[in-house]
Amino acid sequence: MNVSSGLLVDASAHIFFENDKDLRSYLPEPVKSRGWPAVDVALAAPIGPKYATGTQCSDGRHPGSDPELAGAHLFGERGFDLAVLHPMSGATNVPDWHVGTAILNATNRMLAERWLESGTYAQQFRGTIRVNPNDIDGAVREIEHWKNHPRMVQIGLPLQTQMPYGRPYYDPIWRAACNAGLPVAVHWEMGMGITHPPTPSGPARTYAHHGAYVPMTFVWHLLNMIPEGVFEKFPELKMIWADGAADMLTPFMWRMDTFGRPHLEQTPWAPRMPSDYLLSHNYFVHSLMDGPGDADFAGEWLRMTGKEDMLMFGSSYPDWQLVSPEDLPTAWSEQQRRKVLGENAISVFGLDQLTRV
Repeated sequence: MNVSSGLLVDASAHIFFENDKDLRSYLPEPVKSRGWPAVDVALAAPIGPKYATGTQCSDGRHPGSDPELAGAHLFGERGFDLAVLHPMSGATNVPDWHVGTAILNATNRMLAERWLESGTYAQQFRGTIRVNPNDIDGAVREIEHWKNHPRMVQIGLPLQTQMPYGRPYYDPIWRAACNAGLPVAVHWEMGMGITHPPTPSGPARTYAHHGAYVPMTFVWHLLNMIPEGVFEKFPELKMIWADGAADMLTPFMWRMDTFGRPHLEQTPWAPRMPSDYLLSHNYFVHSLMDGPGDADFAGEWLRMTGKEDMLMFGSSYPDWQLVSPEDLPTAWSEQQRRKVLGENAISVFGLDQLTRV
């Protein structure tokens, strides 16, 4: 994969506990004896295996739970220099926020101990501090605890929430993220639990409906954060929409600029054009299901709305929709490929472009 002389970065690889018993071993009582949604139980799921061939552990542990196997795939076979790990959980779907916070605390400890501080590939892994938006004080404490860890490079929140992220309720999280100098990555939470339905008209019955609609959840958040003035209040805040959906950005920003231009006086706390809040504040992780595919106009599509400067490659390892650099559109220019496969991530995460690990 000879794309750039700089680092090649997988900006979204997913990791898991080995099994339920493994998770419980990290928890104290009384949480240890409680119940919670299993990450692999979903209302609508793809037909066939949920995880890519070859990612399963031979001893029955969950795919994405073995740092050695994952590292061999990501760095040895796929040729990346660094991988940003996003731990998957159903914790924020739990109705008891005490339990959810405890699970994410355990998740962060597991991530640090097994992936970032030991093993063959520890120097090549980077981590995500998972926090619970249903427990603001606990989320801020978790950020404060982990913010100085040298390999934690972002804060992780779920797409599914009880309110859009523009509400002032979430301001302490944004403030803590800015103080820590870390971007916030928003990704779909796994497992069925207590959240609002994923569509305005209720749950999706089929995976096709569910998968196609997920991008609308990111739109719901971003188009709320902009007019609510979040990026004016927190000019250093960086959001990473980590579950795909960059292909939805251009048409919705066109609409928001169209309706926002004559009504800017209604939002004096957000006086700029809506699209002006994109660059330097918002980034996206590429998904296998994003964009026009390998079309002649794919490079033009990527230039629209400045997406080529906001998009990062993410494999979604070990999920069934595992994406490879070879899957990127051939119509992208070499410069666009360099940006997506490394340069944008280097900028967002503050990685050293000159040092190959």
